[in-house]
Amino acid sequence: MPVNANSVDVGSLTFRAVPLLNDEESQALFEANVQLAGLLPVRVEIVHNSGDPMELKKVRFQLRDADGTSWKSLPAKQAIARILKANGVYAYNPKSRQTFEKEFVSYELDLKSPLTHGERRRAGFLFFQSPKKEPVASPQRLVLSVQGLAQPVNISLN
Repeated sequence: MPVNANSVDVGSLTFRAVPLLNDEESQALFEANVQLAGLLPVRVEIVHNSGDPMELKKVRFQLRDADGTSWKSLPAKQAIARILKANGVYAYNPKSRQTFEKEFVSYELDLKSPLTHGERRRAGFLFFQSPKKEPVASPQRLVLSVQGLAQPVNISLN
């Protein structure tokens, strides 16, 4: 997580987030052009600041741009399908696809298991599809909203 990532502290949790806007970074990390597929990965870090485990199952993230347009959140499996379709990949070695899927899914932010103070922090990616499924160029004034907590959280990403 970059040092300059924006953060919001809500007492028991701190959220940090930064969008992955650079094609070179996404190629190096995911071995795919996710922006061409109309996807924007957002790196999120959740820091646990209290003693009790925090359930994350009800936490939902929403991304909006400068026009107030909502970007659709996609699970990693659907993001993979978008990447393959956008890159015209229809014939592939099944073993290679399994490896790609396994590695790609491992980057997804885990919201299924509770976050404990012993773990202290959890990081991963959320994947958002551009409003018209078009390639991601340089979206302005992105705001990531976190819902499902006692109070709503908004993080300006750029």
